[in-house]
Amino acid sequence: MGSFKNVFSEIHYEMVRKIAEGGMGLVYEAAQLGAGNFRKVVAVKIIREEYSAISEFQKNFIGEARLVADLIHTNIVQTYHLGQVGGQYFMVMEFVRGVNLEQFLEQHHAQGKPIPVDLAAFIISRIARGLTYAHQKCDREGRHLNIVHRDIGPKNIMIAYEGDVKLTDFGIAKALDLMYNEEGKVIAGKDEYLSPEQASYAVTDARADLFPLGIVLTELLLGRNIFRAPDRAQSRRNILTMPIPQFSSLRPDIEPRLEAIIQKALQRDRDKRYQSAFEMMTDLEMYLYSDRYGPTNEKLGVYLKELFGVKDPGTTPPYHRSTP
Repeated sequence: MGSFKNVFSEIHYEMVRKIAEGGMGLVYEAAQLGAGNFRKVVAVKIIREEYSAISEFQKNFIGEARLVADLIHTNIVQTYHLGQVGGQYFMVMEFVRGVNLEQFLEQHHAQGKPIPVDLAAFIISRIARGLTYAHQKCDREGRHLNIVHRDIGPKNIMIAYEGDVKLTDFGIAKALDLMYNEEGKVIAGKDEYLSPEQASYAVTDARADLFPLGIVLTELLLGRNIFRAPDRAQSRRNILTMPIPQFSSLRPDIEPRLEAIIQKALQRDRDKRYQSAFEMMTDLEMYLYSDRYGPTNEKLGVYLKELFGVKDPGTTPPYHRSTP
């Protein structure tokens, strides 16, 4: 990492540590430096060196940065800058001091405790809120971007220690004129979090993000993804054909109103599914707040810090986002 750190120091970024890596990319915690001892903690995402010269990966990386540059919303991880140094493209993003949902689930498993139903529904309602914004987004000329995230899953959902819930990683998103896209020829997304449209190589629209959002909700409630199988092809077959259970029979404190929301989100026929993220968000909020004082960011933040034993999130080594 030494030469890499030296190159980035020339453009006023101090690389602190690697916080995530995947098959094609790396994410670092970094400090953005400025005049008067200015210092801001950010995340820097780069393409692996062996892929950085391949035009397809470059175009997608640039497309992702251009797409998310104007996605400014409290429930979406913000992107500040796209740069190039030493022939290497990099993206500077908001640093979320907290955990992703995979880590959140793992911590509950380790402690042998279920995730509270109201907090599970609240987390998903916040992601539905972020998706509502993204799905409705237009470009500067007023053209609807037709954004589909296509990679909804626990690794791409962050919870800050303050309780903010944020969607991240639009790396395989579909959007007007911005991203390399071979939909219909290849499957984009993780097998156990696909919509039926993705699993069957069909062309998607925004409703394809709502089926996996329902999957994540049930995983938070049950502690497992009911569609996951050891074999990737079997996971896809489960998405397409496995009978959808009554979730209240698997966890008795799932109320009928929440059961109805889950069942609608997991409709394989997208014309019978929720038709928008706004519609799903509204039903979740009605469930959470219509007859009680429901959860808030602050309540989730307190719960998260207690779960992970965090006293001062400003000095505790943070978790961060998904693998790129």
